[in-house]
Amino acid sequence: MTQSPTPHMMNGYQLLSLIGRGNTATVFLAQKPGGAQPVALKVPFTETLAHQESAERFANEVRLSLQFRHPRLVGGLAGTPFGSSAYLAMPHYPGGPLDELMDRQRLTVPQAIQVLSDVAAGMEELHRHEAVHQDIKPQNVYLDAQGRASLGDFGSTYFVSLGGKVAGSPFYMAPECYRGELVGPPSDIYSFSVMAYELLTGERPHVGDSYDSLMISHLTHFPPPLHVEAVPRTLQRLLEQGQAKRHEARPTAAQLARAFRSALGEPEPEAETAPAPACSAPPSRLGRHAPAAPVAAVPVPAAAPAARAAEPRASWNPFKRRKS
Repeated sequence: MTQSPTPHMMNGYQLLSLIGRGNTATVFLAQKPGGAQPVALKVPFTETLAHQESAERFANEVRLSLQFRHPRLVGGLAGTPFGSSAYLAMPHYPGGPLDELMDRQRLTVPQAIQVLSDVAAGMEELHRHEAVHQDIKPQNVYLDAQGRASLGDFGSTYFVSLGGKVAGSPFYMAPECYRGELVGPPSDIYSFSVMAYELLTGERPHVGDSYDSLMISHLTHFPPPLHVEAVPRTLQRLLEQGQAKRHEARPTAAQLARAFRSALGEPEPEAETAPAPACSAPPSRLGRHAPAAPVAAVPVPAAAPAARAAEPRASWNPFKRRKS
């Protein structure tokens, strides 16, 4: 993939270091001149912008990141959805993506419950706005300096009222998605429950070396029941139900989030009204009707300070087996 030399300035940000490089974009640790906190600056490749579907997915991520305001969702700080200067500025999460931590070590059960509780809260917020993430997996969960998690990467996210295109990652995708069916929030519940099983047991419930073998596993295989002593049985049952083949049999995000809060001994949050989207334009499917000018989200949450300069990541391999 052709890449130009890294400039010192981009979109008004000073580039400090390379955080990672994926299949569609490069992420830099950057800072506004005179700014107090560093940010993660995501810049799509030229090839990404030249491909209509990839460009629309990036634009979708920019617009939705700027709309969602919740501590357990990776919100955008500023961005341009389309054009040669397209970018997305986000808070920097010095703990990195969850999958990198899982490659280095197995999380303790208390750590796993806290991370899953955070992600469940973010998922609950998305579903409260009738939005479906469609790609919940460890790679899209980001950790701050204290190990708290936030759900990010909204390129495949859609609003139920507008519809979308079926998407997902083979190890975590719901059976109905393999069949090409768009059923809404229950598909997120399935992906979340698969990730929870992996975090709590150290084993993926579905493995395979190809898309077809994983599809057969998700459609026909039932993983062993969860038996984790430190996890309340009520929560384990909900996570088992979350992997039901029939989407109607799965719990809701609100039920899961409530069960995780109970497991952690946390009080229920006070009822709140839905905040107005930070972006003035109406929600769109895959970034359509997006403004061409840069958009800034308000209010801007403070980003966590960088604890270390992360090593660049290799492109993600969807069939990579987790180290035992």
